[in-house]
Amino acid sequence: MTAGDRPENREYAKSTLAGVLQGSGMSDRHREILEAAAALFAERGYAATSIRDIGQRVGLLGGSLYHYIKSKEDLFVRIHDMALQVAEDRIRTAIEPLSDPWARLEAACVTMMEIQLDPNSLTMPLMNDFAAAPVEIRERLVEKRDAFELVFRDLIAALPLDPALDRGVYRLLLLTLLNNVSSWYRPGRMPPDDLGRQIFGIFKH
Repeated sequence: MTAGDRPENREYAKSTLAGVLQGSGMSDRHREILEAAAALFAERGYAATSIRDIGQRVGLLGGSLYHYIKSKEDLFVRIHDMALQVAEDRIRTAIEPLSDPWARLEAACVTMMEIQLDPNSLTMPLMNDFAAAPVEIRERLVEKRDAFELVFRDLIAALPLDPALDRGVYRLLLLTLLNNVSSWYRPGRMPPDDLGRQIFGIFKH
């Protein structure tokens, strides 16, 4: 059995954007375009990526490229939503076997850190580019972000917190921290899963 055939690696492949596209039923060419666009958006950001850039990466001229995509805006929204769905699915998979509310939140924090700090992850670069996107694009992205945050809203709703604590404030503080770790994290001192446990421990305390 090769490394790629191991069950844990097959499961990880399913939890990546490339893995989702692999099982989508779309043509190889269409999948190649989406993967190239996702990589460019993650590397350069929305504003600095053009349709021409995407076409050059996959070897297609503009007219041929528009056979597969409607516009850069639609493409970014589609990839952003798919990447966020991948992140949500990974978190739900991690918490599904657990019943204790604190254990479920810990698993969600650890998984979030593994996604955030994975250098090959597209999810966080796309999420972090939110502010740079035009207003009309941001409005289309909010719905998916709100759906993603429902995972943490439900997890926190189940916690035996002090009634004096506002659960909405608790959730916003936790998500703000989890979503911004990549801006200050430096590899080496602490692996992502340990950092996730540290953050969870602070919020449990």
